[in-house]
Amino acid sequence: MTEVLLKELTNSDIDWMLAIGSREEVAAGTVLIRQGQPVNALYVLLDGAMSVLIAQADQNPLGRAFSILEGGEMTGREITRLSSGEMLGEIPFLKSYLPSTTIKALKKSLVLSIPQQQLAQKLQQDVSFAAHLYRASAILLAKRVEQIFSQLGHSTVVLSQPQLREILFVFAELRDSDIDWLVAVGNVDRIAAGTVLIQGNRPIEALYIVLDGKVALRATDDDRSPLERAFSSLEGSDTPEREFARLSRGDIIGETPFVEAPPPSVTFKALEDSIVLSIPRSRLAAKLLNDVGFAARFYRVLAVLLADKQQAIVSRLGYGRVSYSKDQSLDENSQYGNELSSDFLAQVVLAGARFDWMLKRIRLH
Repeated sequence: MTEVLLKELTNSDIDWMLAIGSREEVAAGTVLIRQGQPVNALYVLLDGAMSVLIAQADQNPLGRAFSILEGGEMTGREITRLSSGEMLGEIPFLKSYLPSTTIKALKKSLVLSIPQQQLAQKLQQDVSFAAHLYRASAILLAKRVEQIFSQLGHSTVVLSQPQLREILFVFAELRDSDIDWLVAVGNVDRIAAGTVLIQGNRPIEALYIVLDGKVALRATDDDRSPLERAFSSLEGSDTPEREFARLSRGDIIGETPFVEAPPPSVTFKALEDSIVLSIPRSRLAAKLLNDVGFAARFYRVLAVLLADKQQAIVSRLGYGRVSYSKDQSLDENSQYGNELSSDFLAQVVLAGARFDWMLKRIRLH
């Protein structure tokens, strides 16, 4: 992972991080980030190794609290490991997020700790730095999610749904000028039910925004190599496919090429007659290179959606943040995973208005 940061960050980016951050040694067995607890810094793992754990589902929250107070450590299931070059802290620049996992040092490690407050200010003031860091974060998160998928398998996360609806976040983060550009360069495509939008293991040639209809994500148990599957005949294949998720109005498809991830192993197929806005990959890639403001907003969206996907996997496994249930007494001192803030509700209104405006622009209404 070391090459990701060295490739994406500039000398001035690294110099600022060194000036603001502090190098800290972490002893083997030390918990750097605890599941469900606020993160006050972004950590760059300079040397060593970390384990990513999720708390056991059968542990009572009160029991976990007493374990922490008494100096004990929670046992957990390891879902992946992190090496030199990783950024830790999930999305420390998004205040509403709490870590969905615990990160623990496997051996003596060295991290660069960057305070969240200074980082947030830098991201707001320096759009070039923001574009570089958000892109690096998105690439690292994409690799981490893929590692978790590889270890757990698609069957483990059947029908897992992210906590954020993509439409609510994407259209709240992008500016009106960004949406204008997407509409100007995109094509409105009508997709018949049963049509394959993206074939698993094949190159992706466009970014799609679902305007209407439903799209299913399907995976197979084919144990052939990705290259062999990509070059095999698609006609008459008798390998059964299993649906494990569905996408609908406002969701985006085909973002993996922009975070340097390999083509997805899953197939995207229209469940019903659908309408999508198709943005050519080459046009979007050029826009990201030439418009640093757009790049910062686009990669921030991808980073948050990937972090949300990781949290959805953890929640699907039966672990995760404390959630409020119907008829449950609220604790004023607790923060619930499914609690809606006033800022979030304002984003919902803004995102819905922008999406409807985009639909009118492309004359679907």
